[in-house]
Amino acid sequence: MCGIVGILISPGQMDPRSLEAIGPMTRSLQHRGPDGEGLWMDCGAGIALGHRRLAIVDLSSAGHQPMRSASGRYVITFNGEIYNFRDMRRELEGAGQQFRGTGDTEVLLCAIEMWGLESALRRCAGMFAFALWDLKTRTLHLARDRMGKKPLYVALAGRALVFASELKAIRCFPLFSPELDLDAAGAMLSKGWVPDRKCIWQNAFKLPPGSLVSVTSTDLAQAGSAASIFQRVEHWWSPAEVAIGGRKDPVGGSDDDLTDELDALLRLAIRERMIADVPLGSFLSGGIDSSTVVALMQAQSGSQVRTFTIAFAEGGFDESGYAADVAKHLGTEHTELHLSPEAARQVIPELPRIWDEPFADESQIPTLLVARLARQHVTVALSGDGGDECFAGYGRHFMADRLRRQQSVPLLVRRAAAAGLDLLARAAREDILGRLPLAANVRHMLRRDRLNRFAGLLSARHEDQLYQRLIATPTANLARHNRSASVAGAPKLDGLLSRVLYDDMVGYLPGDILVKLDRATMANGLEGRCPLLDHRVVEFAWRLPSHAKVRNGKGKWILRNLLRRHLPDRLIDRPKQGFDVPVGAWLRGPLRNWATDLLAEIRHDGDVLDSANVGACWRDHMRGQDRSRELWSALMFQAWRNEARRAPLVIPPRELDTAGV
Repeated sequence: MCGIVGILISPGQMDPRSLEAIGPMTRSLQHRGPDGEGLWMDCGAGIALGHRRLAIVDLSSAGHQPMRSASGRYVITFNGEIYNFRDMRRELEGAGQQFRGTGDTEVLLCAIEMWGLESALRRCAGMFAFALWDLKTRTLHLARDRMGKKPLYVALAGRALVFASELKAIRCFPLFSPELDLDAAGAMLSKGWVPDRKCIWQNAFKLPPGSLVSVTSTDLAQAGSAASIFQRVEHWWSPAEVAIGGRKDPVGGSDDDLTDELDALLRLAIRERMIADVPLGSFLSGGIDSSTVVALMQAQSGSQVRTFTIAFAEGGFDESGYAADVAKHLGTEHTELHLSPEAARQVIPELPRIWDEPFADESQIPTLLVARLARQHVTVALSGDGGDECFAGYGRHFMADRLRRQQSVPLLVRRAAAAGLDLLARAAREDILGRLPLAANVRHMLRRDRLNRFAGLLSARHEDQLYQRLIATPTANLARHNRSASVAGAPKLDGLLSRVLYDDMVGYLPGDILVKLDRATMANGLEGRCPLLDHRVVEFAWRLPSHAKVRNGKGKWILRNLLRRHLPDRLIDRPKQGFDVPVGAWLRGPLRNWATDLLAEIRHDGDVLDSANVGACWRDHMRGQDRSRELWSALMFQAWRNEARRAPLVIPPRELDTAGV
């Protein structure tokens, strides 16, 4: 796992000295790769590549990057892991190829030379973002993995194309002018995150998951904006095609047959992700996803697996007891950090710098802290991320299944029930609910926003309207310009559940979940791996019948069935809790002064956020109505904006490695 950067200029139209920015750009990503730095430049071609290395496989100098292919035609700077590289290597060796080292980047380079770029990509099982320079054709190829696990930002600065794993590196390029993209800002304030195809800065974008873009200096000379570069993007893997194909070709067999097939796929995905030349472990929350990953890790390991969790005992948000029970049953070497609320709150000022784009999923706090804990013991940690999106683990997935059946109830009856829920919502004050002797999950269900949302879903006239309301983000209009980023339309799929799952897989997953994991782990020099998002597992999930995902009012049925082979029911059948922190209570208490200071700055700026609506949200929240979600988005946007106004840290360049120029 690493950080990558690069610059491509049009020779004759720009001063070649602008390539020297590759040094400070690369060093701005030192946290992503603390084990080494590599720089490569060809002034005549107008190209410079940078690499920060986190050594995971092949710790020797043979893994140094940027790396040149055996023939000398290609130079690559690569971030990620190719998990099946050993199988690919054996095939290439069978064809007469030889290798200097034992790592995956060299195998990828050789595969590209032997099979071509797109064919090599399709053979890879992994997570990655990379830049490949073809010295023969003078073409820069940028590629990203299927699910969008690894980030790649692309920007146009004058006649220069710059790219990097994080925006902080692009800001180190002197000609880049950071100007807010109001569409992206509006989407962030609505969703809590910037959609994966957008960027908070104008004239920049994220390369979409499963895509590839190729650019020459001639293309660059003709490009008027980053949008013109984006138009050249092509997909080498399409989630829409996978979803449509999977629903048209469902897998058959008994429940046990389906579970056996998933078991085999997950064992392979986990076994490949346990390959490392450094210490390895796993996050363990005690939930279905992480418990399944750890169970199959331990089943295939000759020693105790290291597991890590955060003990956060405040207001019913602590899952550490479940994690400890799972770890004890599976026999892992378990590490638990007992975290005080004050320690959790102390990391909040770090968040805008770490996430680099405005980001407002409050579970970023415990995710960052558990990554920091794990890095004290291991360099690689497996994660259960992706289980909800593949196998239907969110409340909207159960709701989609339930409400689809309720569409047969006459509309007048459903509207009467919705009116009753609306009355209940008006009486549901958070401060009153907090004093009632209710289970945490019941209290969560009775929140006003959830009751209002369910009332709206219940009164939907037809399935298309129900789908639109399910995927909508219920929030106040906090953006002054009321803009939001457009998203590609979902393909025609069989039923409401599939449509909602697709929306989550191409939107929420790469835009929120994977951004959260990448920034939290890489800020600590830790590699996070997601076996549940192996593309073979994802493709199998789309072929599963819906009743293997949602059954008897519960999601992830097939994962639960698989996990029962390793854990007793008492450790499986419990309400989904999530990885949250009590932001709502904090804003009324210990974070109140921090929040009021930011609210004052929002009123002063007034160009992006609607200060009147933000102020109304704040007053509602202080009176007992839970508006923490909207407020957290507004506050984190303003905190990010304050950080973005600071000049980027520029480290003086050192002598460049110009070998091969």
